[in-house]
Amino acid sequence: MLFFITVLVLVVSANAKFYTDCGSKQATVQNVQVSGCAEDARECVLKRNTNATFSIEFTPNKEVKGVQTVVHGVIMNLPVPFPLPQPDACKDNGLTCPLPAGQLASYHTTMPILKSYPKVRVEVKWELKDESDEDLVCVMIPARIQ
Repeated sequence: MLFFITVLVLVVSANAKFYTDCGSKQATVQNVQVSGCAEDARECVLKRNTNATFSIEFTPNKEVKGVQTVVHGVIMNLPVPFPLPQPDACKDNGLTCPLPAGQLASYHTTMPILKSYPKVRVEVKWELKDESDEDLVCVMIPARIQ
């Protein structure tokens, strides 16, 4: 019995991802990467006064004409908007719109982690919204700003 529990814990740990899906309604998330963050990390460390690169691979369930990026830092259940240099995900972020249904899409962007940001633990809520303002992709990334 102990052997079975140990194997189960190891299998679950091996499949653990640092992000969670928070309501991707119009797409299936295949992969999420954050520069300097291991896939099995408990949280990503975002260093102030540097840039962090975020990449999301996903497959839309329907054709998507346009995609907007919305990012919030959630601290004590309060969402604080993170400004992005280019919120239109179809411009300079790896996506070519319209996105066809059923085809893998690769979004990537670089976000400045400003020196003025406080040193805190934060849940980064990263949303890619379709032309109807519905969540195409929604992922929560546990992070620590240092």
